[in-house]
Amino acid sequence: MPDSKLIETSFAVAVNMTAGELDQWLASPESLAVGWKGSNEEREESVGHSSGRQILQILRKRNADLSESDYAHMRKVVGFVKRHLAQRPDNMVTSRWRYSLMNWGHDPLKD
Repeated sequence: MPDSKLIETSFAVAVNMTAGELDQWLASPESLAVGWKGSNEEREESVGHSSGRQILQILRKRNADLSESDYAHMRKVVGFVKRHLAQRPDNMVTSRWRYSLMNWGHDPLKD
């Protein structure tokens, strides 16, 4: 994969939570309460929460073990974080905006 180093670097910047922090966050009620569930609102897990579980798997792998689908998800994460950071609300601490970003592995209070 020709741009794998660039993707890995961008992902490392976008995902500023450790695997342990993200794992703990994903188990919280706040994490489960936010996010878009797609066109099926009966779905129990949001798209962001599902992404967080994928991010955990990626963080626990060695770079040599990353697959094409891992790299595709890493690109998706980088794009999501960049877009949402541009929409910074007045109250970052307890906002759904922050909680959604945290589901994607980025805590804006760590910036």
